[in-house]
Amino acid sequence: MPSLRNALLLPPFAAVASTLASAPVRAQAPLATPAAGTPELGASLLQMMFGLAVVIALLFGCLWVIRRLGAARGGGAAIKVLGAVAVGPRERVVLVGIGDDVLVLGVAPGNVSKLHELKRTDLPLAVDAAGEAAPAAKAFSAWLRQATEQRNAK
Repeated sequence: MPSLRNALLLPPFAAVASTLASAPVRAQAPLATPAAGTPELGASLLQMMFGLAVVIALLFGCLWVIRRLGAARGGGAAIKVLGAVAVGPRERVVLVGIGDDVLVLGVAPGNVSKLHELKRTDLPLAVDAAGEAAPAAKAFSAWLRQATEQRNAK
């Protein structure tokens, strides 16, 4: 079998060897020196920094547009939190003023419930010079305790 294998493999190798022998020898180009590659590296680095600056500028531009198109400013001025007191580790009772009305809200994780609604004049909180209710936590706590006692007494 070795003779048959040699007979089958020898002609292709001979053809490749004769092709290589007849090919003209070309001179190779000289290798680039390190000094010749330096400007190319600088240009690539400059191009990369420019691209990074463009991407960062686009991010800041998108952030600016999102802020401008977001919720209208001053829309929350009509709603004011007048006071709050914790009634549990994650639960609170909050007084929210909306115009002349005051809402007593129960706030828990994932849930806000209206507990009571009253007029601002019925609220015994301290009033500042502008006529606005001052957020006095102790006055609110006392009012909430008194309101709870009155409710339980009925």
